[in-house]
Amino acid sequence: MGFIKAFAGALGGTFADQWKDFLTPPDGLPPTAAIFPAVPRGQNAGRGSNTKASDNIITNGSRIVVPEGVALLTFQDGQLTGLVAEPGGYEFRSQDPNSRSVFAGDGILASTVLTSWERFKFGGQPGSQQLAFYVNLKEIPNNRFGTQSEIYWDDAYLNAQVGAVTRGTYTLKIVDPVLLVKGFVPLTYLTPGGPVFDFSDLDNPAASQLFTEVVGSLAGAFSRYTNDPSQGNRITRIQSDTVGLGVALAGAVEEGYHWTSERGLTIVKVAIAAIEYDEDTRALLSDVKKADALGGARGNSFLQQSVARGMQAAGEGGGGAANMAVLGLGLNAAGGAAGALQQPTAPVPAPQAAPAASAPAADDTVARLTQLKQLLDQGLITQGDYDAAKAKALGL
Repeated sequence: MGFIKAFAGALGGTFADQWKDFLTPPDGLPPTAAIFPAVPRGQNAGRGSNTKASDNIITNGSRIVVPEGVALLTFQDGQLTGLVAEPGGYEFRSQDPNSRSVFAGDGILASTVLTSWERFKFGGQPGSQQLAFYVNLKEIPNNRFGTQSEIYWDDAYLNAQVGAVTRGTYTLKIVDPVLLVKGFVPLTYLTPGGPVFDFSDLDNPAASQLFTEVVGSLAGAFSRYTNDPSQGNRITRIQSDTVGLGVALAGAVEEGYHWTSERGLTIVKVAIAAIEYDEDTRALLSDVKKADALGGARGNSFLQQSVARGMQAAGEGGGGAANMAVLGLGLNAAGGAAGALQQPTAPVPAPQAAPAASAPAADDTVARLTQLKQLLDQGLITQGDYDAAKAKALGL
């Protein structure tokens, strides 16, 4: 009696499994979903669909849809058996007796009698398990990171160690689905009825591990970015260069944790939501800004304008205005200009001295006139300023 019932159950299940399936991604997936099961949809919009087939068996002739931006992985009894990475519609074929179907042209004997005998040995259930999963190949957004305390790195441009607290997000891309599922994804997500593998799921232990590794790589990534001489990168550009920082962070996590070579993952872009430098770093950045404002062409222009304004004021207002010109000049040029312009308001009687002592005074006058001529040639003083200062230097 038990033998007959078992055989009858096996035969009924076999006939039910002859129906073809139509497999697609599930509905309502979050944008951060990375791995999710292929689910059966039935046939003809639900009319005549199979409701008694065994779970986790894919019938020969079944159609599987592979949308744009995903890959399909198939498993037989826990072993990876197939990979489809091109979008389109595909027909499933397998040599497993449980997958054979009279509707797929496998024949009545092969698809029912032999399969029923195999199932009879397992109490009427299929003797194998076939699963299909989709893997997201698009950029997966909204992977968050953040530091609770300062991270530090040596900055070549500032020539000092700098520190900051930061937070933001990065986009992740699966570049090798086979490496990912075989070497990193927990088995829980590759079983019947398992949860969707979501990188943003706080209860996902694999995602939590990735978060920790990213935070541990931030100091190395910032160092890579700011110390790259070929790019001319500087600390102040980190917040705006999402791609450049993404490359630096991807390189840092690959060096430390082998994401690409062992897990099939890589970081594409990084967006800094906030970055707060420590007190010493803020002081350094303030000094750099001041130096930048006075450096290069902008600094030269500022210097020339200051000298010109100072010399003009000196010609109009006398010694007090001449002192302002000293502020606009470098120390060497300013000292010469001030010496040339500032003369005593009343003549001072010359002391009695040997004839040879008059030579230094003549040399000073020549030096002052030479400096004035250089300022005139450089356009820093006007002809009128030069003539007035020359007359004073010569005592005219």
